[in-house]
Amino acid sequence: MKKCGLVLLALMFVFGLCGAVSAAKDTLVVADQYDATTMDPIAHNDVPSSRVCYELYDTLIFLDNEGSVSPGLAESWEFLSGTEYKFNLRKGVKFHNGDEIKAEDVRHAIMRATTEAGAKIATYSQNVKDVEVVDDHTVIIRLKVIDYSFFSSLSHSWGSIYSKKAFEELKDGFGMGPVGAGSGPFKFVSWQKGNKYVLERFDDYWGSKPKYKTLEVRSIPETTSRTIALETGDADIAFPIVHNDLKRIEENEKLLLFRKPQNSTAYIGFNVTKKPFDDVRVRRAIFAALDVVGIQAASYRGIGKVPGTLIPSAVKYSINDTIAPHKQDAELAKKLLAEAGIQNLKLELWTNERKERVDSATIIQAQLEEIGITAEIKVLEWGAYLNGLMEKTHDLFILGWVSTVPDPNFAISGLLETSAIGASNYTFFSDKDLDELLRDGRSLPDGAGRRAIYKEMQLYLNERRPMIYLHNDESIAGTQKHVKGFEPRSNEIHSFREVYFEGD
Repeated sequence: MKKCGLVLLALMFVFGLCGAVSAAKDTLVVADQYDATTMDPIAHNDVPSSRVCYELYDTLIFLDNEGSVSPGLAESWEFLSGTEYKFNLRKGVKFHNGDEIKAEDVRHAIMRATTEAGAKIATYSQNVKDVEVVDDHTVIIRLKVIDYSFFSSLSHSWGSIYSKKAFEELKDGFGMGPVGAGSGPFKFVSWQKGNKYVLERFDDYWGSKPKYKTLEVRSIPETTSRTIALETGDADIAFPIVHNDLKRIEENEKLLLFRKPQNSTAYIGFNVTKKPFDDVRVRRAIFAALDVVGIQAASYRGIGKVPGTLIPSAVKYSINDTIAPHKQDAELAKKLLAEAGIQNLKLELWTNERKERVDSATIIQAQLEEIGITAEIKVLEWGAYLNGLMEKTHDLFILGWVSTVPDPNFAISGLLETSAIGASNYTFFSDKDLDELLRDGRSLPDGAGRRAIYKEMQLYLNERRPMIYLHNDESIAGTQKHVKGFEPRSNEIHSFREVYFEGD
């Protein structure tokens, strides 16, 4: 009897410990490369900010990892005409402040995106004419022109719906801590900028509630530090994982590695408003001088591939895989520079701290030196980098663009359309022929006509060369083995809504 009692006590102790472990795992810790720049869904066009907005807010419609549409805050919708979309809102859905979502909140959020405050997301909102409030749970969005790319864009963070009342109370503090404003599965708790933000489960959420209480997302720019955080158990999920650390995770029996092709393009952009980069011959010369195949192979070491066009292969109408690999031609580069009257060119090449980009910049520097161009590399912290690009003082820069909405329009318009200058068009490229092609592409339904326009567009950009394509990336993440329900997304807006711990 005494022995049985000891066994029972031991079992109680073990189960007590298990309970303590379970309780300790009520917080999901994520190690991200960059911090968000804002929590205002229309004041950014960077992926880390879109990720936090995805957890804080809901949109009228959702897109899954394969691009399929499902109901969000709108339980149903109807296309009244080519420019009119009617949405029937769910009833009884609450914001974090306890107020019910009404049509006026939808109108406020969508129309605010068309103001100067929404400059960062102009490529999505530019065709919105008005939002009519039919009743408390019905709205009609009217467009200025037919735009077949618009509907799916409502799943992007620009289409986040937030409380008009909370927004007006928060005013300038809205983007720094949107207390009570969202209706997503998590609500805001705190944000130490450059370090981490903390969100907490919203128990009145209308949909499937997260199985854990607290989401903590830490900013860890140094690649190996993110991997170490996984190995030590300090992080439950970490991304991106770079080539040097793939084996460490694959061979660790406590960890899992996930890889998925990404709808992204890393590129060298030219500031085409500055001489001599306003001359297409100089841009073509620099392209000819570079061995982009070798640069990609050396920098990314088996991850991703070299793009042939701006639209990634997984996005419809891409001709990416039909373009022959670029061949370095130093003699052609020298000839083009001579034709442009350029000698002893000195330039700055900007990049952020991501290791693969810094490695690429170093190789680019050496290859440009072979044709008489001196390149100074400037490495900037993420937030300072984006702010610096807006100031228009740069020469060349390395950056990436993710097609978060899987439509070919958004693979190009946000980067190169004239309307995106002042937002995400850091080349400041403005071309009336390209703008016209983009308008034509949006005006047509899917089919042969739209396909032909995007093929023409991709070939045209390869001629005008406002940028040099370097890399189509992969979404690579590592997790603890007991973390379930996580899958990296091709658009990099990874979801933590469905994540749970084994045994929950």
